[in-house]
Amino acid sequence: MRVLDDYDEFDDMVEDLRLMFLNSAKVVDVGEWHSQPIDNPLLITRELQDAILVIPVPTNQPMLERRVRPNMPWAEDHFQERVSGRPLNPPPSNEWWPFAQQGNASHKEGDGIFSHTYPERMWPKYGGEVGRLFAPDPEEWPRYTRNNTNLNHNAGLRYRLGDLDDLVEQLKDNPETRQAYLPIWFPEDTGAVDGQRVPCTLGYHFLIRDGKINCSYYIRSCDFIRHFRDDVYMAARLMQWIADKLPGVKPGDLNMYIASFHVFEGDVSKLKAM
Repeated sequence: MRVLDDYDEFDDMVEDLRLMFLNSAKVVDVGEWHSQPIDNPLLITRELQDAILVIPVPTNQPMLERRVRPNMPWAEDHFQERVSGRPLNPPPSNEWWPFAQQGNASHKEGDGIFSHTYPERMWPKYGGEVGRLFAPDPEEWPRYTRNNTNLNHNAGLRYRLGDLDDLVEQLKDNPETRQAYLPIWFPEDTGAVDGQRVPCTLGYHFLIRDGKINCSYYIRSCDFIRHFRDDVYMAARLMQWIADKLPGVKPGDLNMYIASFHVFEGDVSKLKAM
């Protein structure tokens, strides 16, 4: 589809997208939802494929909140969990996520954890079984940094794992780098070989040019009704958070690449009423 950019107001972009979903989106029945087979006509989707959205990011959180209007306070609460340095699973904010059903029970595994969380993926050194082994109580977790070597931690295939702090240090050391990528999709997600839920986000690539940090945000799947505003908000907040740690750098553009941008047929009435 065409690139959507050059909007003075974020809501103007949202309105154009709403009309596209109503008038020109392709009907696609993928036959599953969160890796589970489904046979429900209400979960058939209207899909915009390969959407590219260019969203200027303001310099501070209040301006961003007013512009994007995410689900507050949940969106900011969860963003703070993502950047906390703790590989939280489950993150406490799952309890007040606006779209939670039965405490997110259908998304959790037998031991009450999720197949993945963004805090775990952003801070993978002590995530998973290692994180639970050494720090079963989230309140006891220290803020893990690149210099914390007092605990055993997860290892990569050949080199040490990096995390969000390492990415910030990389940008400090070489602001012009083309290597500053924060992955959310890990090799264990490839093929979903255990039938698990996998992340919607693939990752974030940061590029500083002319004193501004721009982000290419790659996301394989995004629900326009439930998740879009929150996804935009938290990606833009991440840009602001990183920019605040880099002298002389301000947020630039969020370039959002969505492979499958969709609404469910069961939500069309909401779409029309927006």
